[in-house]
Amino acid sequence: MATQTPQRRRRLLRNWKFSMPKHPGLDYLMLRISIFVLVGIGVVMAFSATMTWSVIEGNTVWAQAIRQTFYVVLGLAVFWAALRTPFAKVKKLTPWFLAFAAILTMLVFVPGIGVGRNEVGSQSWIVLGPIRLQPSEIARIAVAMFGALSLANKRPPRTLNEVKLTNPFVIYILVSVLFFGAMLAEGNLGVAMTFAVIVGFTLFFAGINWRVIALAVLGLVVGLVFVFLGGGYRSDRFTTFFGAFTGNFSDTRGSAFQTYQGFLSLADGSMTGVGIGQSRAKWFYLPEAKNDFVFAIIGEELGLFGGVLVIAMFVLLGIFGLRTAMRAQNQFQSLLAATLTATVVSQAFYNVSYVIGLMPMTGVQLPLISSGGTSTVVTLGAMGLLASVARHEPEAVSYMQSYGRPLFDRVFMIPEPTVDVRSSRAAAGGQRSRERAGRRQPARGPEKSRPERRRTEQRRTEQRFGAAVTSRSRSVTRAAHTAVSSKHGMHDNLNSYPNQKGQSGTWRQPPIRH
Repeated sequence: MATQTPQRRRRLLRNWKFSMPKHPGLDYLMLRISIFVLVGIGVVMAFSATMTWSVIEGNTVWAQAIRQTFYVVLGLAVFWAALRTPFAKVKKLTPWFLAFAAILTMLVFVPGIGVGRNEVGSQSWIVLGPIRLQPSEIARIAVAMFGALSLANKRPPRTLNEVKLTNPFVIYILVSVLFFGAMLAEGNLGVAMTFAVIVGFTLFFAGINWRVIALAVLGLVVGLVFVFLGGGYRSDRFTTFFGAFTGNFSDTRGSAFQTYQGFLSLADGSMTGVGIGQSRAKWFYLPEAKNDFVFAIIGEELGLFGGVLVIAMFVLLGIFGLRTAMRAQNQFQSLLAATLTATVVSQAFYNVSYVIGLMPMTGVQLPLISSGGTSTVVTLGAMGLLASVARHEPEAVSYMQSYGRPLFDRVFMIPEPTVDVRSSRAAAGGQRSRERAGRRQPARGPEKSRPERRRTEQRRTEQRFGAAVTSRSRSVTRAAHTAVSSKHGMHDNLNSYPNQKGQSGTWRQPPIRH
């Protein structure tokens, strides 16, 4: 019994395999729940954390909250549009979306259009009249979609001879390096690091060798070491990060001010929090209360339970996002779902980590919760694509065709999803199709009828064993048939039949009843 218990546990764990409940629409439901809960928390925190900034600008108390609510409504409209867009059109629009992101990224460096923050030496925004955009947020999602489009159903290079400029993996890496260099030139190290993580996840999900990714991570670590030794405000952030482990903040009024105030906010919240709208840190104690350090305000006003709820929603988003990627129709949708999930969850993980002191502080926002128009709209659009992949799972499509669409889809007029027949057949082929790839299959003629197949088999048998064996088998078969027929009163003559007394008679046409 002692040996059976571990085996049983391993078998149960293997059978679980991210399947959990068997309901076909579970992924679609749980993704919507986690996304809408996070958006709801973000709207509440926007009303709470932006009051001070609205007063500073000379507006009403709710001015910035109303503005953020408008961005959320616009993002939900993009979410709805992404749910309605067929994936064939998504593939066609992806290169144009990437080109749009590249143009916006170049506009950052145009004098008079690109703006930034002088205190940290960054220039990552563009202003076009009343429109204010952060191109790096758009570029991350655009590169993730481009990776899913270009690397789906492609084999990564295994030798140096296969590394050519026409290889899709080489093209994707070159495009990613160009965007990464532009983000470094903007002075936004945090966004550049999260972008590198997204590219690494995309290559990993596409099947590239893990040694290549490990080598890239090593190069990134070496670069961070040079940043730490180079001095400046970034070096001060690393010093603050190392001091947070021991509770020794060297400069609580300088470089460590915001991190220290974030710790105090989390401590004031305790288990249940001080209540919504009752935070003291947002009154100029925590400069980035509505953006980078909104999780500290959540911990102060909603307590430990509120912080755990936010983390749990992101965990659910990660689990069901990866589960959606495993059950998607084709590799494009699978790679798209996995990459978008990794994009949002990794960004949330990094934001929460530096707020609680596990990572150096950067300018990475908490997705779906932090205030910001570009981040909110683009992230909700990406989550719309992720939910659309969940809707197009073969099991979910079959369930909707049999029992109808969910209430959410009917209310918001989202059409019924369809299954890509070619993709489902390719997925059903699985490993056998990949093993037969490259082999030349013999040409097959038209299918023969049953008498032709019998004559062909008889001819092959005669050629193999001789005509005597074949005639002998036919005589044995005829004798057996005669014996069975005589036993049951059956006759070979079709014009004779047994009458009620068991005697043979002649078949007659039955009278026609008028």
